Amino acid sequence: MSSAPFKFKQFTINQDQCAMKIGTDGVLLGAWTSIKNNPFSILDIGAGTGILSLMLAQRSNAQFIEAIEIDAEAYEQCADNFENSVWRDRLFCYHASLLEYIEEVDDKYDIIICNPPFYSEDYKTENSSRDLARFTDAMPFEHLVYAASQLLSENGILAVIIPFKEEEKFIDLATKVNLFPNRILHVKGNSEAETKRSLIELSFQNETIKTSELIIENGRHNYTEDYISLTKDFYLKM
Repeated sequence: MSSAPFKFKQFTINQDQCAMKIGTDGVLLGAWTSIKNNPFSILDIGAGTGILSLMLAQRSNAQFIEAIEIDAEAYEQCADNFENSVWRDRLFCYHASLLEYIEEVDDKYDIIICNPPFYSEDYKTENSSRDLARFTDAMPFEHLVYAASQLLSENGILAVIIPFKEEEKFIDLATKVNLFPNRILHVKGNSEAETKRSLIELSFQNETIKTSELIIENGRHNYTEDYISLTKDFYLKM
């Protein structure tokens, strides 16, 4: 994956110090997460480059957008990306683990957003910071749902993107702390492909779940209308 800066319409992401580079998952989550509650405060857990915070700064009027990142180099890069943006006054990055952060803060957030590390398999690569970003032992789903249950405001939402195969397990863990899925988006690369990702929005309200599907491409680099519509405010070429 390229370490070159990634230019969006209203901001640029430097990513040379981050193990996890800009990918479709983050952009989808940042674009899809609902801001209809007019969030005042947002927490981005495991911020990496800071892309989710920057997307929500562009989309919303939230006054406090706070990000936490455990990896030292990624934390510094995130802080720099915030500082170089037009929304620097609303963006704050903290170098901390999720559990440390829960101990420290009394704040409640209207949106908690997270593109969590995915791979629960047992292998590791030679790149330890990439492993930290990729492997669920860095932040188990249990920690994420527990943190959200402690830090969400009464009408707040938790928004995540996870592998489709983990959806049932994640929802099961969340309901144990009274967080219920309200919206789910299933993502496929193309119409023939299997469902690859689940975007899930959860809250303390146990409502009927609105489920929909997004297909990214009709053919190679021939993007669907739905995908263009969702991401066009961000990608330069959309």
